[in-house]
Amino acid sequence: MSLPQLGVGIGWRPDIAGIVADLPGLRFVEVVAESITANPSPPEMLTALRERGVTVVPHGVRLSLGGAEPVEAARVTHLARVAESLSAPLVSEHIAFVRAGGVEAGHLLPLPRTRDAVDAMVANVRRTQAELPVPIALEPIAAIFDWPDDELDEAAFITEILDRTDAWLLLDIANIYANAHNRGTDPVALLDRLPLERIAYTHVAGGSEHDGIYHDTHTDPVPAPVLDLIGELCARHRPPALLLERDGRYPPAELLRRELDAISAASGYPVIT
Repeated sequence: MSLPQLGVGIGWRPDIAGIVADLPGLRFVEVVAESITANPSPPEMLTALRERGVTVVPHGVRLSLGGAEPVEAARVTHLARVAESLSAPLVSEHIAFVRAGGVEAGHLLPLPRTRDAVDAMVANVRRTQAELPVPIALEPIAAIFDWPDDELDEAAFITEILDRTDAWLLLDIANIYANAHNRGTDPVALLDRLPLERIAYTHVAGGSEHDGIYHDTHTDPVPAPVLDLIGELCARHRPPALLLERDGRYPPAELLRRELDAISAASGYPVIT
C-alpha cells in the first residue's frame, strides 16, 4: 500500500484553502478528520481537489489510540465515514493518548514505553482497524519529556506496535528531529533502526527552540536541520510522499510556496508550485 502519487503535498486547512487550490502540481493533501463532516458531503474545496485527481488523506487527532480505555466507537465510525466520503486510500492517527478517566488533555501526549502501553495501543488499533474500510498509518509524536521506567527505546517501541498491528508508519521527520534534540541523541541513528519500508507517507513541519527545548509548533518555517534529515531519509528509503504541516501563523502565499519548494529540493521530488 502507498499513496498513488509520489511527491510533495500540504495539509489542507480552511485558512490556506485558496493557496492550496492554486498549487498547479499538487497531487496529495491531508485533512484533519475531526475538522470535517462526512455527511452530507465534505467541504466543496476538498471535493474540487478530488475532482482534479488530488488524493485526500484523513488524519485523526482525537482517537486516543494509546489510552488505557477502549477507543470510542463513535470516533472510529466518524473516521471511517470520512475516509469513505473522500475515497481515501488510507487514514492516519497517532501513537499517543489525548484523554484519560474522561478528562480531555487537548493535546497529544506521549506514551510510557512499556509492555503494558504497547498492549493497550495494539488493542485499540485492532478495534479501529476492524471498522475502517482502508489501512491505517500510525505517527510517533514529538515529546518534550519521557516517562520514567521505560522498558523499550523509541525504535523498539514503534516497531513492536507496527509489527503487532500490521499498521503502516506515518513518519514525521520533524518529530524525529525534535525528540533527538530534546534527548541529546542522534536522529540519523534512530532512522537507521526504524522500519522505513513501512512508511506510508512523511510529515514535515517547522518548530522553535525555547530554553534549550525544541517545540514542534507547526507555526514556524521548516528549519535547515529538518530539511537535511529529509535527505538522510531519502538516501535510506524514498518515501512515497512528503507533506508540509502548517497550523497557524500562516505566511504569505509566496513564502509558503518557497517552503514547499525547499522540501522538494531536499527530497529530489518535482516542485508543485
